[in-house]
Amino acid sequence: MSERARVAIVGGGIMGVSLLYHLAKLGWQDVVLLEKTELTAGSTWHAAGLCTHFAHNPTIMEMRASSVRLYRDRLPAEVGRDIGFHPCGALRVTRSPERMDEFRQVRGLGRFMGHEFRILSPDELAEVYPLCTLDGIVGAIHEPFDGHADPSQATQALAERARAMGARIDRHRPVTAIERRSNGEWLLSTDKGEILAQQIVNAAGTWCREIGQMMGVDLPVVPMLHQYLVTDRVEAVARRQESGLAELPIIRDPEESWYLRQERDGFICGPYEKEPQPWSLDGVPPEFGMELLPPDLERVEGIVAMAMERVPALAEAGIKTIVNGPITFTPDANPLVGPAFGLPNAWLLTGSSMGVMEGGGAGAFLARWIVEGAPPMDALAVDPRRFGGYADRAYRLEKAVECFGLQFGIHYPFEERPAARGKRVTPLYARQETAGAVFGSAYGWERPNWFSSGKAEEAPLTFRRPAWFDAVADECRTVAGAVGLADLSAFAKFEISGQGAAAFMEGLGAKPPPRKLGRLGLMHVLAPSGGIDSEFTVTRLADERFYLTSAAAAERHDEQLLRERSATLSDVMIRNRTEEIGILAVMGPKARDLLQPLAELELDEVTFPWLSARHLRVAGLPLRALRVSYVGELGWELHAPLARLAELYDALVEAGRPLGLGHFGAYAMNAMRLEKGYPAWGSDLTSERTPLESGLAAFVRYEGREFIGREAMLRRAGRPDSWRLVLLALEEGADPFAMHPVMSDASPVGIVTSAAYGHRVGQYLALAYLTPEASGREDNLSVEVLGRPVAARIVSQPPYDPKNRKPAGSDRAI
Repeated sequence: MSERARVAIVGGGIMGVSLLYHLAKLGWQDVVLLEKTELTAGSTWHAAGLCTHFAHNPTIMEMRASSVRLYRDRLPAEVGRDIGFHPCGALRVTRSPERMDEFRQVRGLGRFMGHEFRILSPDELAEVYPLCTLDGIVGAIHEPFDGHADPSQATQALAERARAMGARIDRHRPVTAIERRSNGEWLLSTDKGEILAQQIVNAAGTWCREIGQMMGVDLPVVPMLHQYLVTDRVEAVARRQESGLAELPIIRDPEESWYLRQERDGFICGPYEKEPQPWSLDGVPPEFGMELLPPDLERVEGIVAMAMERVPALAEAGIKTIVNGPITFTPDANPLVGPAFGLPNAWLLTGSSMGVMEGGGAGAFLARWIVEGAPPMDALAVDPRRFGGYADRAYRLEKAVECFGLQFGIHYPFEERPAARGKRVTPLYARQETAGAVFGSAYGWERPNWFSSGKAEEAPLTFRRPAWFDAVADECRTVAGAVGLADLSAFAKFEISGQGAAAFMEGLGAKPPPRKLGRLGLMHVLAPSGGIDSEFTVTRLADERFYLTSAAAAERHDEQLLRERSATLSDVMIRNRTEEIGILAVMGPKARDLLQPLAELELDEVTFPWLSARHLRVAGLPLRALRVSYVGELGWELHAPLARLAELYDALVEAGRPLGLGHFGAYAMNAMRLEKGYPAWGSDLTSERTPLESGLAAFVRYEGREFIGREAMLRRAGRPDSWRLVLLALEEGADPFAMHPVMSDASPVGIVTSAAYGHRVGQYLALAYLTPEASGREDNLSVEVLGRPVAARIVSQPPYDPKNRKPAGSDRAI
């Protein structure tokens, strides 16, 4: 007879044990963790244990901060002893003015998140780290509350507390097979019997792909070899210890790609080579556990030499040990934390290249998601579904190698990294390239970001005004004055049908679907917490048939949401049509002039009104046209078979030439939607905030209806800690993008979620959430952009076409 468990966690590294601890902390006692050898086997035991607050995303920053609080404060208090956390602080030094901009951006985000970062001059750096030479240094960032943890002590303390709260840990119990039962439960086979679990979590770290294959999911994770050196006694360090001085901060030189931390009276030096070495790409040896790989000092000696030049005391020490072991990398170097795609009651907690740094907080994050049914913060940066089926073997290898080599790379806004591109292309790719398209990657799709007037080439990366600023201005002017053409084929697309489709759609979101056939509307699907989980444009094709589109990055997220919420309904069918249908947007005051001669249907206001859909032929091609505009102009989206999209494109380009037709890309669309105050899913709309907080009350109908998240949304609406989304107009002086703090009287009272220059209105605009602390202080706002305050004011109505006349193509508002 099988043992039973509420949750079975596979993997006893720090991430899995952290989850076990936090589930027990939330009152879940019937939880078991299975470890094939010893706790910490794999990569945890040989980790350098660095812990930082430094991050470019609020969720990642808080996850790391949560780890620090756990190791530094909570665990020692609970177990009644020190567990080896060293609160020494940390530094990042630089010779690059661009890197200083990155430091200022992170400091600004930290101000909003409540974490302290200090920008240092070279002289201030010398005071904090006197062993550092200052040659070429322009500045540094100091993270005073960073430190390093003892990985084994931290893991064992978590395990001790988890056991004390009723959780179970079975060491030396490898999982040999996993089977999903028809009732949604999971049967795990081991050499000590079977376990039947309601839910399963893959926290297997180095072996996560093997466990994933047993579960039925392909994980985009690659083990990469990382080396660090442990030195003998360093006289300068020993003298500091003998004098009673504090431990040296961790120091990193991102340009030279190394970190250095004090280890007793010596150092640990960790280099990240630019040409890294993948390991066991197609399967980790089953006998591998707490072993290391042979040292390969030649691979990193040049980087170590640079570290010796920066900290000369390092050159005086002999090498005691070289640690060479695997750590896991995902295609973007963020961990996989969240649901496993396509597998009900299955979770992932793996893929972290910084397991100790993120493990404590990641375990807490996933525990709350499992228990409460929604993540405690926006999960897009860590959700495993942020990668699709395009993330095959070649993709994960190329991206992991790229991420390792850019471990200390500058995280620029609008950065498009070059590895593993071209995984998903439309038939228009070559034509758009000829037209000057500079492509970005959107869920594997090659999507034009902007169009160059000459030979298409990537613009230099910067935190300041981008080189494509003027090109995007031209695109916006074309859309506003004539007609623009954009490829929106990367959008996720679904069809919902069956005898129960109407009832399912009626209770899916905060607003019911359109009642009339051929009409379309916006629907927000809520998490149990009341936050916005998904956003769909919904078109009613028939009484029991609907067509949904959503953000490109949401494809797997939204497919899983739709399938799980319809799982008990045998008469509802979900079909993913993303790779079957392409979309061309025709936008601008001459859009009707362009389309009407090609269309076999009148496009007037009576025959084809705003927010309606029609089946028709354009240039002889059957398609579905949607009368909708995300840019605030007269326009249509043309949804056609992807395989024939080039025919449609060629006809539109030819017919549009005398009308002044031009292409526009994602950057122009972003600028124009901000001029209309339209929020975007994934940046402005997340599971953290409800539709009412997000200014979407017009898209909420809760009277007489039931839908997931309804009660939580209404409870939050009446609370004093509600946030609100506002549109800000900013003075000139800096080019904002996102994650800048909104300030009032030197205090953070909000955060910018998206920003751009509105070329049609001639001003900078930003969408930002204001916290309750902003109440009564709205007349004294500024946005801190790279350390510089920029005056801001709340805009009460969209600055472009506030009466919404332009989408009608007339003086009549719609």
